[in-house]
Amino acid sequence: MKVSIVPVTPFQQNCAILVDEATGKAAVVDPGGDLDRVVQALGETGATLEKILITHGHLDHCSGAAELRRRTGVPIEGPQREDRFWIEQLPRATAGLGFPPAEPFEPDRWLEDGDKVSVGGCELEVRHCPGHTPGHVIFYSAAERFAIVGDVLFAGSIGRTDFPRGDHAALIRSITTRLWPLGDDVTFIPGHGPLSTFGEERSANPFVSDRALQSR
Repeated sequence: MKVSIVPVTPFQQNCAILVDEATGKAAVVDPGGDLDRVVQALGETGATLEKILITHGHLDHCSGAAELRRRTGVPIEGPQREDRFWIEQLPRATAGLGFPPAEPFEPDRWLEDGDKVSVGGCELEVRHCPGHTPGHVIFYSAAERFAIVGDVLFAGSIGRTDFPRGDHAALIRSITTRLWPLGDDVTFIPGHGPLSTFGEERSANPFVSDRALQSR
């Protein structure tokens, strides 16, 4: 699978384009905005968009989902249904921050822990990882040893939990029980900033490294 990243919105959110080169099928993960740039990058791959995947309902991750579905006719999969309230308030949230208007949407498929999603012939496993938001999910490829983790984990940091229905303890559990068991060698794409590996974060992340957690 080929992965490319298009930073979108003033928050520089990592919108990912996943391409199964064997079938020429693609998915866009977290189209938070700047759709013309996303569509251009997709076109440069030569692949055919098959679906839209959403990690969670914050505006910088999903504000462009409804419009992209309307433009392309492909389905939206994710997040987990506990993030419905975030998606429903997209018009108010975008207006409040001076973002372009965004429509609420109903995913064609809400995702649950243990579900699988496909991109062409490639399979991604779904892990429900609440904490940053209650319905946050991540996508993991066992074959490719990579994960798209949204705002659960970053290089050197973790997701905020001071938003409505955020839960710091739940976020730490999600990271340590849903991400770490996937393996230290897994490379992850965070919602913002550079890529890292779970092993690097277990070693050096000041919030969730093994040493930091043992010292609590």
